[in-house]
Amino acid sequence: MPRLRICALALSLLLPAPIAAAADADPLVAAPAGSVRGVVERDVRIFRGIPYAQAPVGERRWRPPVAAADWDGVRDASQFGAACMQPKPRAGNIYAGSLPAMSEDCLSLNVWAPENAKNAPVFVWIHGGSLMAGSGAEPIYDGSALARRGIVVVTINYRLGMFGYFAHPALSAEAPDHVSGNYGLLDQIAALQWVKRNIGAFGGNAANVTVAGESAGALSVMYLMTAPAARGLFAKAVAQSAYMVSAPALRDRVNGMVPAEEQGSDLAAKLGATDLAALRALPAETIADKVPTTGYFPFPAIDGKTVPRQLVDSFDRGEQAPVPILAGFNSGEIRSLRFLLPKPPADAAAYQAAVRAGYGEFADMFLARYPAKNIDESMLAATRDAMYGWTAERLVSDQAAAGKGAYFYLFDHGYPATQEWNLHAFHASELPYVFGTASRTPPLWPKIPDTLAERKLSEAMGDYWASFAATGKPQAKGWPDWPDYTDDRGFLHFADTPRAGHNLFPGTAALHEAVVCRRRAAGDIAWNWNVGIIAPPLSPKAEGCQ
Repeated sequence: MPRLRICALALSLLLPAPIAAAADADPLVAAPAGSVRGVVERDVRIFRGIPYAQAPVGERRWRPPVAAADWDGVRDASQFGAACMQPKPRAGNIYAGSLPAMSEDCLSLNVWAPENAKNAPVFVWIHGGSLMAGSGAEPIYDGSALARRGIVVVTINYRLGMFGYFAHPALSAEAPDHVSGNYGLLDQIAALQWVKRNIGAFGGNAANVTVAGESAGALSVMYLMTAPAARGLFAKAVAQSAYMVSAPALRDRVNGMVPAEEQGSDLAAKLGATDLAALRALPAETIADKVPTTGYFPFPAIDGKTVPRQLVDSFDRGEQAPVPILAGFNSGEIRSLRFLLPKPPADAAAYQAAVRAGYGEFADMFLARYPAKNIDESMLAATRDAMYGWTAERLVSDQAAAGKGAYFYLFDHGYPATQEWNLHAFHASELPYVFGTASRTPPLWPKIPDTLAERKLSEAMGDYWASFAATGKPQAKGWPDWPDYTDDRGFLHFADTPRAGHNLFPGTAALHEAVVCRRRAAGDIAWNWNVGIIAPPLSPKAEGCQ
């Protein structure tokens, strides 16, 4: 027994020391909202699961976010908060990654900061996922590599699907401003307001915030650029694979689209809820599981307040935030999104006939860019250019016209697994290169080889993005200067290595701009979704259009 007691005593003396040392090393930050204790991992301070808004549950379901109450004591920030409610991913989905447990109580954010950060640039990331899925906790968005470049990275959660984008006449009636919907967008604004108030305590500069996102996150960036309530909350914007498409109005039929309130009433009926009390009583799991089967697709609604008008109209009027922008798209966007494509025509003659029926006087231009000799590749390219290419170039050209820095890119990089799966430069494939998370992609993601060439490309992209967040001009030591878009449609081409270029896909942007202009003028629904062989007959020339 004495020997056992001596051993136990020895262990008791040995074990607490490293544990106590680890506890002492955990970073403590006293922010205006309250004190938080995070962790240090490889010289980066990480704070996870910090609430920026109260739980949107019960009577707060489908209401604007309410700022989280300040707290006393020290909050543990070592673990991610819950992911927002969302449907289970489809089998075989290459984008499905690991998520925390889901809950309606999900409005939290995460911070990665250099150990000695002081007045550092801030990079706020909005995840993609069609406004239906995703989380700021996904490993592919780990901010450590960017933080080691001297910037403070913030990732956020926001309400998704019906929880975040649901308008209904009864909701509008009870709201002081008589509008409803756009709760997910309001969450993003609330997160930016939290950053403005608190990020200085983490070593960030609240006056030097870049808001960034990919896909639906980039769509959100555009809405934030035009939202009056978001003005002044960020100084720069990054939009990766954004898509500027028509949105429903709250109550009126615009571009042939069913009003958002009418869509909401129909959805409530399908769920068997006849009033707000019944809607708010629905279990969150029921909503997450059943709504995707109804055909409902979440989207912001034009309410005249948070979303003043169609995005493209706001940009046409120059109403967007006058900030520098970095925007681009991937050469293989649609390769992983083939569900967006219609059934291909039987042969080249049928393809050409369909294009001529839809594009009229622009048909020759369309067929020159998207020829019938390879229908599959032409359909992939046309849909990519109409949705993602046109949007990215629209963004950089509009910001350049406003006298702001505008930087355009094409991500065109592949590797053996993407070539094997015919997924060269697929949608979102640039993300692990920007974040330096090649080893942390979802399980079914085409595996990125751990080679010097892949690491160098990732290092270059991380440097460009971090320098843009810092200064508004993307630069990477040892790599080409990134030309401003105003320099003959300058862009940076990310293939095996970055290289500068000019005049990407000559004539393509002008073609799609002309077609979209006419369709908008005619009030056509989904004016840049219906592309190629499913394009409706082009309307006559309208004032201000080619």
